[in-house]
Amino acid sequence: MRRKPIVALIYDFDGTLSPGNMQEFGFIQAIGKKPQEFWQESDDIAVGQDASNILSYMKLMFDEARKAGIKLRRDDFRRFGASVELFDGVREWFGIVNEYGRSCGVKVEHYINSSGLAEMIEGTEIAREFKRIFACSFIYNKEGEAEWLGVAVDYTAKTQFLFKINKGILSVRDNKKVNESQAEDNKRVPFPHMIYMGDGETDVPCMKIVKMFGGHSIAVYNPENKKKVNVAKKLLRQQRVNFITPADYTKGSRTYKVVCSIIDKIRADFELAQLAKHF
Repeated sequence: MRRKPIVALIYDFDGTLSPGNMQEFGFIQAIGKKPQEFWQESDDIAVGQDASNILSYMKLMFDEARKAGIKLRRDDFRRFGASVELFDGVREWFGIVNEYGRSCGVKVEHYINSSGLAEMIEGTEIAREFKRIFACSFIYNKEGEAEWLGVAVDYTAKTQFLFKINKGILSVRDNKKVNESQAEDNKRVPFPHMIYMGDGETDVPCMKIVKMFGGHSIAVYNPENKKKVNVAKKLLRQQRVNFITPADYTKGSRTYKVVCSIIDKIRADFELAQLAKHF
């Protein structure tokens, strides 16, 4: 039986599926700070120490929670994650895209590739929709409390997960199988079968790689945020992405039409490749 082509939809999270940074939906308020204050302190750490912005915000979360007497367990992060807001149509998005894929004879899979926190994303109502959530996370002690940083995903570290998806590797820790040579025909999700969706310049390395290897990259933007609109236009102008679209995930939206058209193309290319092999 001939296998169906797999289409991987790979999403950034903050600014892509959600209108803000996930820490701003409960966590920052719980430690008694305002979002602007928290991010300024995080930036100050990064600049002062010439350190990673991702490691800086994670350490600040860890330190400020301890000061506030908040024990950061996975359930605590998930509780904060349950409050994260989502763009219009996101809740229904996965079902309608999966159904469209089935109607085309394509299997659609969804992945997160984010510099946000995996534990918070796991608390959102859409967590079950993803085959794998690649994101930052903490290390936990025997009592189940966060005690140090476990995984930090910056804009270049994100690219490794594209190659893991390509080869069907779901482990964050793996650094062996992902580097092994593998015939293109044996790769689970070829790059031309990938659709990468992100909102900003931190997604550029992933956008460029997916586009360069024959996949499709989409810059989404909040139409109410002029800065985000300008970033998306800049990415399109610089040919970093194939398409830009408002962050509206409802059926019939431009986002839906673009993604469905890409799925159609992937299916057609797959069929042509099969015909070329069998004559």
